Amino acid sequence: MAHMHLVHMFFHSPITHTALSWASPEDGQLAGMGSFGYWQDLARTLERGGFDAAFFADTPAASDQYKDGPETPITYGVVWPTHDPMPVAAVMLAATTHLGVGVTLSITGNPPFLAYRRLSTLDYMSGGRLGWNVVTGHMRAEHRAVGQDLVGHDERYDVADEFMEICNALWDSFAPGALPMDKESGILGDPSRIARVKHVGKYFRCEAVSPTLPSPQGGRPVIFQAGSSGRGMEFAVKHADGIFAIQPHLKAMRAFRERFDAAAAAGGREPIGILFGLQYVIGSTEEEARRRLEALRERVPLDAGLSRLSAPLGIDCSTLDPDQPLEEVPTEASRGMAAALVQIGSDTGRKVTVREAAIQMGLTVGLPQVVGSPEQIADALEHYWRESGGYGFNLSAATKPGMIEEFVDHVVPILRKRGLVRPEYTGSTLRENLAA
Repeated sequence: MAHMHLVHMFFHSPITHTALSWASPEDGQLAGMGSFGYWQDLARTLERGGFDAAFFADTPAASDQYKDGPETPITYGVVWPTHDPMPVAAVMLAATTHLGVGVTLSITGNPPFLAYRRLSTLDYMSGGRLGWNVVTGHMRAEHRAVGQDLVGHDERYDVADEFMEICNALWDSFAPGALPMDKESGILGDPSRIARVKHVGKYFRCEAVSPTLPSPQGGRPVIFQAGSSGRGMEFAVKHADGIFAIQPHLKAMRAFRERFDAAAAAGGREPIGILFGLQYVIGSTEEEARRRLEALRERVPLDAGLSRLSAPLGIDCSTLDPDQPLEEVPTEASRGMAAALVQIGSDTGRKVTVREAAIQMGLTVGLPQVVGSPEQIADALEHYWRESGGYGFNLSAATKPGMIEEFVDHVVPILRKRGLVRPEYTGSTLRENLAA
C-alpha cells in the first residue's frame, strides 16, 4: 500500500461521537452548524492535511428507543438536532478542489430515483468528488418518521440490493457517444444511446431515463458501506468500493480484516480497502491530552450513554440491568456494533457490562481512542495501520474545529516526514485519490 488514507468523520449535528462535547469551551460545532463558513474552513483544513475526504454519518431522526421517546437525545443534544448533510457536502466541495466528501443516505424513505438524482448531481458538480455511504436504516425512529415499518435485519439488505440495482442501471445507462453536446447541430443527447430503465421488483418500481449527466469518476460516485454482519459483508462485497468499520481494538481489527478478506474472496473480489474508525484526543503533551479527555468523560451523563447505546441495539437500555453482560442482550438492529462493543474486554477475558458499553458509547460510540501528544498520535496511527491491515482511518475529533486544526498542523507533518501520508494530491476525483 502506497500510503495511509485519511478520512474525517462528522455529523451535521452538535456532536460527532462524544456526548456533550458541544458543551466544552473548546468546541465550536454547535454554533458552526448554521454557518457555511465553518464547514468551508474545515474542508480547507482537511485538504491542507491531504485527507481523501470528509465523511458525514447521518441518523435522520432523533432516537426514540431509550425510554420510548426522544426526550434524552433532545435534552443532551445526543445527535439532535440532526440536519441534512447534503447541503454541507455541497459547500465543502465548493470550497475545495481535491477533497472528497462522503455522505450517508439511507434507503429508508428515499426512492431510488430521487436518491440517485441527489447524489449524481453533487458528484457531477464537484468534478467527481462524492462518495455515498449506503445504509439500510436500523433506527426505529427514522422508519416511524417516514411512515414505514422496521423490517428484519437481513431483509433490509434484500431491499438495499434492489435499491442498488436501480441506481446501477441508471448509472450504466449511458452508451459511448450518448452526449454529443454539439452547439452547431443543436444536439445535446442521443436518446438511442441512453437506456430507459424499467424496473419492477419486490420492493420498488422505476421507469425513467437518467435525469443527470454521468459522473466524472468512472460513471458513479464512490460507494462506501459499513455492514459488519455476515449479510452486511455480503452486500458490501457486491457493491462497495470501500469499507467503514468500527472495531474496538487492534486484535478485533485484524479479525475483521480477515473475515472481510474471506468474504471478498468468496464473492470473487480482491480485498476491499477498510477505513477503521479512530477517535483522537490531542494535546501538546500526553498530560494535557489526558486532562482534555477526562474533562470530556466527566461531562457525559449515564443517561446520554444509555440513550446512545439503545439505538444501535434496537432496544430500550433503561429496561436492562446496567451490570448485565452485553453479550446476553439480543438485537435485531446493528449486529456489527453490538459485536464490536462486546469485544471491548476480550483482551482480558472479561465480559463487558451494559454500563461499560454505555460509557464507551457516550464517549466514542465504540471507536478506539488514541490519546497523547502529536508524536504519540502519529506513533499510534502508524502502529494501527501497519498491524491491522487496514487501508487507513476514518477519524473523529473529540472536539472541533480546534483538534482538527491541531491534527493537521502537528500530526500530519510527522506522518508526511515518515512517508505515511501523501505530500500532495495526484488525482482529481475521489476515486483516483483513494486508489493512489
